[in-house]
Amino acid sequence: MIYFNSDYTEGAHPKVLDMLIKTNMEQTTGYSEDEYCKKARSLIKKACKNDDIDVHFLVGGTQANFTVISASLRPHQGVISAVTGHIHAHETGAVEATGHKIIALPCGADGKITAEQVADVYTAHVEDTNFEHLVQPKMVYISHPTESGAIYSNAELTAISKVCKDSGLLLFVDGARLGYGLSAKGSDVTLKDLCELTDAFYIGGTKVGAMFGEAVVISNSAIKQDFRYIMKQKGAMLAKGRLLGVQFSALFEDELYFEIAKKADEQAYKIADACKEAGLKMFSESVTNQQFIIFPKSLLEDFGKKYAYSFWEKFDDNNSVIRLCTSWATTDENLDQLISDIKNLKI
Repeated sequence: MIYFNSDYTEGAHPKVLDMLIKTNMEQTTGYSEDEYCKKARSLIKKACKNDDIDVHFLVGGTQANFTVISASLRPHQGVISAVTGHIHAHETGAVEATGHKIIALPCGADGKITAEQVADVYTAHVEDTNFEHLVQPKMVYISHPTESGAIYSNAELTAISKVCKDSGLLLFVDGARLGYGLSAKGSDVTLKDLCELTDAFYIGGTKVGAMFGEAVVISNSAIKQDFRYIMKQKGAMLAKGRLLGVQFSALFEDELYFEIAKKADEQAYKIADACKEAGLKMFSESVTNQQFIIFPKSLLEDFGKKYAYSFWEKFDDNNSVIRLCTSWATTDENLDQLISDIKNLKI
């Protein structure tokens, strides 16, 4: 079985693993206050071109999401998200379990929400005479890339950021696959932009070369305050925190993080091209490492005997939408085999 169902099927990039092994028997302080975490923070600040940010290391994406959101909101406040957003669709109510409602907005196949939608939610709330009886929208959550592999342009992100600032809303970006988004063709968003336009975001490591780990970047001073208290309370403070610092040091040394993400994106483009050449239609136009294909149900059983894929949704009676996903670890050999088999499909 060859796995194209996700971007976290392998362990860690060899350089990350090598650094973990080399430092394995060293004694360091705990809870991410060691020298490796300090180095990783310095490298991330350099990549962000911003020294006035706080960087915290957490283990996973869901943990990062509910920790940042619960640290940012008061009990009566909620978070705006696309209906397909990860916090709404794939996190088992983790945010709601912290006491904060998710205000889900409709979105297209690209999974994006717009500045206009955010403004409408805010205006509808403040103009409702019963506003004190309703959950107060206070944060906007978006993913970059989205769950559908699309990326926000700088203009789109700037527009959302402006609405948030004008309305007193916070903007939080889920960056579980951030490397693949920033390295995508046509991308004009940088880490520096994210620091300037958002209140907080995170740099995903689990899906981009790390064994595990996410680096939360906080620009807003109000969210910075007491964040480590909240990390501890939410079970997000790893005792052996240096394991996170070691990994992010390896990923951000010599821009390895972006190098491996770009390769995965380019491999995914080849899959998309092969699908189109074979007569398959794409469900959405993704420019990142996730590709969504409208696939005949009659061919899925045989295809699934050789390749692991993700079922996305039913398209019609005869077709399903599946996701094929490359990663930092996808080999050219497996990619070539997949492309050959796609081109040979009897559509």
